[in-house]
Amino acid sequence: MRDDTAPFSAGPEAPDYLGLIEDYLSGLKAEGRYRTFQLHDRRSGGFPHSVIQTADGPREVVVWCSNDYLGMGQHPAVCAAMKAAIDSHGAGAGGTRNISGNHGPVVALERELALLHGKEAALVLGCGWLANQAVLSALGRLLPDCIILSDEMNHASMIEGIRAGRCEKQVFRHNDLAHLEALLAAQPPGRCKLIAVESVYSMDGDLAPLAGIVALAERYGALTYLDEVHAVGMYGPTGAGIAEAQGLAHRIDIIQGTLAKAYGVIGGYVAGKAAVVDAIRSSGTGFIFTTAIPPAVAAGALASVRHLRGDGTLRAALAGRAARLRGLLDAARLPHLPNPSHIVPLIVGDAARCRELSDMLLADHAIYVQPINYPTVPRGTERLRITATPLHDDAMMDTLVQALVGCWEAMQLPRSRP
Repeated sequence: MRDDTAPFSAGPEAPDYLGLIEDYLSGLKAEGRYRTFQLHDRRSGGFPHSVIQTADGPREVVVWCSNDYLGMGQHPAVCAAMKAAIDSHGAGAGGTRNISGNHGPVVALERELALLHGKEAALVLGCGWLANQAVLSALGRLLPDCIILSDEMNHASMIEGIRAGRCEKQVFRHNDLAHLEALLAAQPPGRCKLIAVESVYSMDGDLAPLAGIVALAERYGALTYLDEVHAVGMYGPTGAGIAEAQGLAHRIDIIQGTLAKAYGVIGGYVAGKAAVVDAIRSSGTGFIFTTAIPPAVAAGALASVRHLRGDGTLRAALAGRAARLRGLLDAARLPHLPNPSHIVPLIVGDAARCRELSDMLLADHAIYVQPINYPTVPRGTERLRITATPLHDDAMMDTLVQALVGCWEAMQLPRSRP
């Protein structure tokens, strides 16, 4: 039997491993970057309200930082589909698809996602992170002498995938078409080239210049890989993302998305040419060696995608909510980053103060919004990342801004726009 009081490592000459780890944690706490996770329980049908447990008993709070951007995680059609799938198929998928095979809901979901993006095929993976890691690493290995040109603000999952592909990588300045073209022009015409970008950058909320990127890819013979995780469900006539909204989806080679944000469930996917998807299915280690998403999850995601494809009401409402919130913040002279998306970053600029602001909002105003610190964002740009969903009404929004103003003044934070 293991003795849990025993040293972390044995041997008189061994380093103090536990001490080194504790020093790291102490450093995080000293910088104000130590991550804490608030226990709160979402209530079915109650979003954006949630319940936390306090010394005085349960307390209802309003959540302002959820990636369930449209509230689809509690939509009746999604919940009903998941319940029905559990009754039909049970709880789990039974293992990896490589061993246990496919189940009906995931096959139907992949067909729906291919239709959504106007592509020949789609492949569903366990989460968006896994999709980026598996696809980019597979492409880096499969394409001979490949070079991947990556925007400097790309998500960590894209960076990890590119690294795992073990091909050459060059990073171009964020949204800088001139820099991207210079890197492309320096490559031999016949070399395999892949441009990897996001459509909506999740921390600043800005958009990639997709038309320019696509034009450069076509001019220099490069493939395009577009991460649409913060756009699918929310932009375009059917919710296929920014590429659809800008009429460019047919010119994007590979589109990656998630089912965990606007669609309200869990899972990641990739859509593109059938041969490309088949190659990833056959060689993407992140797909081959991970358990398939359960039938109930796939069924819920399918219901969500179908609902949002056919009904743009929530998309329109989301845009209106974000615009109203920005107007209130401007009127209050609270420093948020302007952008054309639904993401509203409120800049604090210091990790410890950002944590303090978050704690004050929760304790004094029953408002839950997590601080965003390094390494998620650069040091000095720490922020509250606010997302106003269609289910946040005017009264909630007015209360949020009034609370922010009070906390801002109490903490003597700067009011100038960054």
